[in-house]
Amino acid sequence: MFEKLLRHLTSPAPARLGADEAQIALAALLVRVARADGIYDPAEQARIDAVLARTHGLSPFAAAALRAEAEALEASAPDTVRFTRALKEAVPLEARAALVEGLWTVALADGERSDDEDQVLRLISNLLGLTDVESAQARQRAEAAQ
Repeated sequence: MFEKLLRHLTSPAPARLGADEAQIALAALLVRVARADGIYDPAEQARIDAVLARTHGLSPFAAAALRAEAEALEASAPDTVRFTRALKEAVPLEARAALVEGLWTVALADGERSDDEDQVLRLISNLLGLTDVESAQARQRAEAAQ
């Protein structure tokens, strides 16, 4: 799956992704958000696992394995735009706010909100077709759930 998604992300005209590839694209975005401030701590990793388990109905072990695969993908992927394009193709607009809420929970997991994380989340939200207001509402829901 990793190799297929990496080819998809680096292809000039990628084909539509399947559900498995969309899962790892989301996982890679979660990792990218967590790493945006230069600190990738265990609280963020645990939050990524929780988001993946809840979103995809995975066991804790399967969520951790998906995160590990996503860490490698995120490190080798060219840019954020291709991850969001893959998700935008695979996830209906009405479900994308929940994805952004999950991304916000990861950004807030370490108890600090950095400008770098804000910037990455603003880009992701816009690329997923969400307004700034919808992203702010997702952030507020994530903050309330902390």
